[in-house]
Parts: sequence; C-alpha cells; structure tokens
Amino acid sequence: MSERRHEMTTKPVLLRRPGMEAVEVRERPGYGGPEGSGLHLYLPPSEGTGALRPAVVFVSGYPDPGFEAMLGCRLEQMQCYVDWARLVASAGMIGVTYANREPVADLRALLGHLREHGLALGIDATRLGLWAASGNVPTALGALMEDGGASLRAAALLYGYTLDLDGDSTVAQAAAQVGFANPTAGRGLDELPRSVSLMVVRAGGDATPGLDHALLRFLAAAEAQGRELVRIDLPDAPHAFDLLDDRPSTGEAIEAVLQHLGTHLGA
Repeated sequence: MSERRHEMTTKPVLLRRPGMEAVEVRERPGYGGPEGSGLHLYLPPSEGTGALRPAVVFVSGYPDPGFEAMLGCRLEQMQCYVDWARLVASAGMIGVTYANREPVADLRALLGHLREHGLALGIDATRLGLWAASGNVPTALGALMEDGGASLRAAALLYGYTLDLDGDSTVAQAAAQVGFANPTAGRGLDELPRSVSLMVVRAGGDATPGLDHALLRFLAAAEAQGRELVRIDLPDAPHAFDLLDDRPSTGEAIEAVLQHLGTHLGA
C-alpha cells in the first residue's frame, strides 16, 4: 500500500451503527486466487451461539495492481470498504473482502472457497450475498449469472455500471477506458437468475460518463420483464453518495441496503 493514497480512498462511510467498533476482523491467507491472495472476515460481535452466519462478499472488479497504481491501495483497503464490511457485520452478517489479480476468476475462486470451507469459517454457504458499487457491478452481475441462484441469494448494487442492452456499448467503453472487468459483455438481462433478490441504488446526480444512461436502461428492461427488483432513487445524489452526501437520505439508503441483505440472507 502506497503512502500517497488518493483522497477518496480515505473517506469513511457517512453512517455509524452500534456494534461497528466491536466487529472482529480476521485475516485468512490463500482462498485459491493468485499467489499470496487472502481474504478478510468481518465478524459480528460474538453472541456465543456458534451458529453459522450468512456472508456478504464485497466484489472487486478491478485488478489490485492496476487499482493500487491509480489510487495508492487495494480496493479492499479503502476506508469505505472497511466501513461497509463493519456495517454488514453490525447487522448480523459476515463481511468478506479479498485481494485479487483476475477479478472474474478470483471472485469465482473465492465463492468456491466459501462454499467448500464455510463451516470452518463460520459461514452458511447457502446464504451468500454480493455488494458491489460503481465499476465493480459488472463483475457482480457476471457472478450472479454464473451461479444461477445456487447459493447467491441477494445482491446490492450501488451507483454502478450494469449491462449493455440492445446493442449499446456504454459499459464496454467505460470498462476499456477505466480498466474494470466486464464479464457480461454480450449477455442479456434474461441470464440473471430471478431467484436472487436484487436491490439497485441509483444516484440521480451521478456525473460518471455513461453510467446513469446504462443504469436507466437496465432498470427499464427489468421493469419490462416484470422482475422483482428493489429500487432506491436518490434524485440529486452524486456518485459515491455514501461517502460524499451527508444528508439524512444517505443514512436511510445505507440502512435500506443492510435491511435488504439481512432480510434475504436470513440474518
């Protein structure tokens, strides 16, 4: 991690919850990804029950070396990822962050590791969810398509690039320019399993090139298909509103994300 981190990597999430500071963080080496890869588990304050917990994986769609070269740290080291993982743990779930070099393959390896070793990790591998934001969302959507609803039950997608639908190329262009993975290129909304409960949070004031255009098309297509999708619109909120927009609506949206994940993962 560089000593010259970009300012955005140090910004905290604009919500604090009881129990966040009591969260235990455990580092586990080697989940089957690149050499030296590891993961961090953010565990709810102990209740002494020993019961398995659902887990939320914080998806990384950028290769760590490239991301660190741009911003001075790995994605999982950003203060907002640490805070979100603590928020999830304060809501009774296990937050999972991880190192990666190949976003798609490494997320696949990580999910396989959680399914195989869930018991030892204290995780109920039949109750897994995904959290993704911004350019990490296409990697999450690709994992949902690949899983087919087998173990992934819920996902929260915040101010993210989504799918290129009906011949559009907005997401592909952004991926080529910024460097995030786009495993859903050429794939359609009908490949997303309906058994996964999706929440999409839209920041209506998002000025990221092409993002809102693609997101609105995605939401319109989901509505046209009659999909049960939970949508939160923050009409004038900026990209990364959870770090930048200190209004009551921000805290309400964050709480809604936690409630959505907790409800559908049985926390």
